[in-house]
Amino acid sequence: MKRLLIPLAVAGLSAAILVQPATAAPKWAKDDLLPKPSDAYSAAYFWLESNGAALRKATQYSLDTKDVPKLVSTGSKGAPDGKPGMTGPTTNPKPVTSKNVNLPKTIGKVFFRGTDGKYHWCSATSIQARNRNLVATAGQCVFADGKDDVYDKWIFVPGYYQGNAPWGVYVGAYAFTAYDLDTYDDYDGDFAFVAVHNGFSLAKDKRVTAKEFKAWGGDKWVKPREITAAEFGKCRLELGDCWSEGKDAPGDLVGPDFPGAVLEKVEVNKDAYTAARAGKGQGRKFGEPVVEQVTQPQWAAYKGLGEKGTGPDKLGNYTITHYYTQKWVKPGTSRKYFVADYYIGVATDRGRLGDVVGGQGVAWNQPLGQQVVAFGYPADPHPDGDKAFTGLTPKWCAGKTSTKSTQINTFKVETHQTLKCTMTGGATGGPWLMKYDNSKRTGYVNGVTSLFADTDENNRIDTISSAIFDGEVADVYNKANYAATKSIVGPNGELLK
Repeated sequence: MKRLLIPLAVAGLSAAILVQPATAAPKWAKDDLLPKPSDAYSAAYFWLESNGAALRKATQYSLDTKDVPKLVSTGSKGAPDGKPGMTGPTTNPKPVTSKNVNLPKTIGKVFFRGTDGKYHWCSATSIQARNRNLVATAGQCVFADGKDDVYDKWIFVPGYYQGNAPWGVYVGAYAFTAYDLDTYDDYDGDFAFVAVHNGFSLAKDKRVTAKEFKAWGGDKWVKPREITAAEFGKCRLELGDCWSEGKDAPGDLVGPDFPGAVLEKVEVNKDAYTAARAGKGQGRKFGEPVVEQVTQPQWAAYKGLGEKGTGPDKLGNYTITHYYTQKWVKPGTSRKYFVADYYIGVATDRGRLGDVVGGQGVAWNQPLGQQVVAFGYPADPHPDGDKAFTGLTPKWCAGKTSTKSTQINTFKVETHQTLKCTMTGGATGGPWLMKYDNSKRTGYVNGVTSLFADTDENNRIDTISSAIFDGEVADVYNKANYAATKSIVGPNGELLK
């Protein structure tokens, strides 16, 4: 594949230039996620319907490995492969001051359906882009094992909390990553940039007429509603969309041992009850007589099969004694009537991701040993079984990254950077922000959480690792930076083509 000289000095990027030999192998890979608005809408609706039931059902994504990876220092300082560069963050939130670390508005969770058919999530962040539409996360949270294979129903939810999407849902359109990760599953390139469509939110179902339903270009569905026979007759006269199911059929008398037989009680007079035999069977006694206390007017007006008392007893109570026999029946059926109610799904366009929550900057070819703050939604238990995190809210670690690169043979890693941190799986894909400004809640993404390790072998995660953000990352980022996406829904909530 022929390579070109691609400047990064666009849309607020630094003046760094990526120089590649004309015959060099590609460093980046691009795969489609859900570029069509109709597919994107369906994916978002899948996650949002039933008040976010699928979102709450999802579990943290974890690598399928029984052993905690072993880290081996390579002794290398992770020499840059080009000039250092960075692009500044997009800032929307108002600056705030706090003695504690203020959580960025840009971070959230990505959700997807894994190759196991189950729903999973990772951590991620919005980043600066010329189209304000990029998400940074780990490559393993986008690209499944196998060449050119991406996860299904991929979305990003900034500010996610317990099934809620406060700033809307952003569906992935195109995914970019290192060529070697996409092709060879090489975790030295375990990062990804995903271009997302405009975000949107779903409103409550809106009931409409059949004419409005037919003309609606967005999501729509018909809900059957049960009605009475009288309502059904009126509906038919008015040529409405109604129908019936089943038929009226009385129950048949059967023996008590007949499969599915149902026991009912039949009230009889005292003589019939006395004449009936005890035991289980058709027409036999149904338990003991039942004495009912009633008011004097009820007692005086009663003309049923029960036996009235002679008058008030010593306590002034009036009673009626009821007698029952058994009736064993095969249940009958009844005809049911339904009418069609028409509903449409009205959605609200939330705009571009970067315009809504801002975007972190991106830095590459920086020296190792940077002071960073890492964010994520940890949820996995530690190897000793202790579950220190719930995954419901974001957590953070702060410190300096390793000054030498690390090798992790289990995942073909030759050069990763590491950070002392106790966050566990679920934090995968969360950003490592250098030069973090606590008042503006912004910094520069210089890594994303990839792997977890127990370096002192006490069965507790104490270290996380990330791909080193070098010139290859900048090359992939530059490609993603040009990706154009669009709105999924129009001003009236209709689905766009």
